[in-house]
Amino acid sequence: MYIPKPIDTSTVELPEELLQLTEKIAENVHEVWARGRMEEGWTYGEFKDQEKKTTPLLIPYDELPDSEKDYDRNTAMETLRLIVKMGYTIRKED
Repeated sequence: MYIPKPIDTSTVELPEELLQLTEKIAENVHEVWARGRMEEGWTYGEFKDQEKKTTPLLIPYDELPDSEKDYDRNTAMETLRLIVKMGYTIRKED
């Protein structure tokens, strides 16, 4: 049986500039997901239907329900925390 074991990033505190980056990463995560779905033949539909390949989530990020945005934000946040935990630094070029 598979038991997920993500690296513990709970002690990593991100600086403010990286916290601000989280929302942009979350939006991009959604855009990449949506493009992939569309390339697979999925279209917008009121309900998710595997056979018809429809989903109500093929909408712009800012129109997503908060629960979906939170999923993407968590992915972004955990990615940034992992990068920092692994000893990498992220800096913005001026």
